[in-house]
Amino acid sequence: MTTNTGDSAGGGPRTVTADIVVVGAGTSGCYAAATVADAGYDAVVVERKDETEAGHIACGDALKGASDFPEAIPKSRLEPAFTNTGVDHGRFEIPQEDTVLEIPVPGELAVIDRWEYGRCLIEGANDSGATFHYDTVVQDVLQDETGRVTGVKAMRKGDPVTYEADIVIDGAGALSILQDKTDLEDATFDTNVQYSQFCSAYREIIEVDEPVEWDDALVFKPTERSAGYLWYFPRTDTEINAGLGFQMNEEPMELVDDLKRDLEDRSEFEGATVKDKLGAALPTRRPYDSAVAPGFMAVGDAAGHVNPTTGGGIAGAAYAGKYAAEQAIEAIESGRTDDEAALWEYNERVMDHFGARYAALDVYNIFTTAYDVDDLMALLASLPGEKLAEALYGGSTSIGLGLKIKTAIKSFGHWGTIYDLYQTKSLADRLLAHYEDYPADPSGFEAWQRERNDIMDDIYELTGADPKY
Repeated sequence: MTTNTGDSAGGGPRTVTADIVVVGAGTSGCYAAATVADAGYDAVVVERKDETEAGHIACGDALKGASDFPEAIPKSRLEPAFTNTGVDHGRFEIPQEDTVLEIPVPGELAVIDRWEYGRCLIEGANDSGATFHYDTVVQDVLQDETGRVTGVKAMRKGDPVTYEADIVIDGAGALSILQDKTDLEDATFDTNVQYSQFCSAYREIIEVDEPVEWDDALVFKPTERSAGYLWYFPRTDTEINAGLGFQMNEEPMELVDDLKRDLEDRSEFEGATVKDKLGAALPTRRPYDSAVAPGFMAVGDAAGHVNPTTGGGIAGAAYAGKYAAEQAIEAIESGRTDDEAALWEYNERVMDHFGARYAALDVYNIFTTAYDVDDLMALLASLPGEKLAEALYGGSTSIGLGLKIKTAIKSFGHWGTIYDLYQTKSLADRLLAHYEDYPADPSGFEAWQRERNDIMDDIYELTGADPKY
């Protein structure tokens, strides 16, 4: 049972004790808390926003894998937030080539109202028995003399609160403060994290007068630089999530102005009304090599659990929360919360489910930073839609001789780029195979990393891209 001691009004800082403290009430945090609570353990979620704003997160609102959620908060609890289940493909607008490329997207798609989805998540975790502390800003991490994380220090509505737990789960989002405050020097936890591995994004919810013609598609459009793109995702046929993102290793883009210019050039947005505006940072990098340390785990955006080519992270975050919670429970029951080896299986499950695929996809992100946007768009326009879909969502695709010939003809003038892409694909496949051999325990971790880094060196040498890690 969660216990409270102290009184900030007279008895010093308040202390809250629980089995597991989760920082952040996003997708991964709510699934972690619900999974813990379902198993009969105490889960306290600390969330910096107030109860009204909790769940209001900047997001593109597109959801791939809409049919599949962990059992702790089943899809039926989330369906009120599904505003458009008629989307079934992607639509790539390529003005440089004066063409539009329609591509199939594997699996079930939906566009959601992210704020309503956030409320549904919180209600689901709350009904499971998790406790939510809103208006709570984490300021520091507690560690004992062995380095094990034992809790966090926070300010709740202006009063100091200490949260003590067997395990702390970091679901605080991209560039989490918890990782800055935690001494991870002796842990396997990935600290090779920098701004260049993230993107800055901005989105508006826009209401238009007339239904858009593309209400069944997720619309993408390149920016003037290859490290960014615009999106138009239809929540309904008259309510559109319109946004823009760019890699932080690029010269800053004026996101609001760039989006505004594109909106002004599109006749379907004439006279439109802006209903909501939000910005955020999100990872466009491979998942953390390891997201565990003694008493500490990271999930979702805080562990790089995002498709680096599309920015999609909801489905992966949900399962990361489930996997982390199940492993935390196992560590508590075995009395090994001070041993990161007891948490290691969480890393394995993430890599097996989606981590290996996301790491391979990151290779194509690296490829795009080294080439001119016009070359890339010509190449994009020459690829068949189904092959592009496989590459974007699967991390690899098969390209036979006949297709190579057809692609070469269509991409005349850009053969150097396409040759480099084929070579890059081979290295991405090699990397994917290496991730499928992710070590079963920490003892094999350093050797696995060395071999992975050798593959990455080959990728940088081939593409000429600046090292990302």
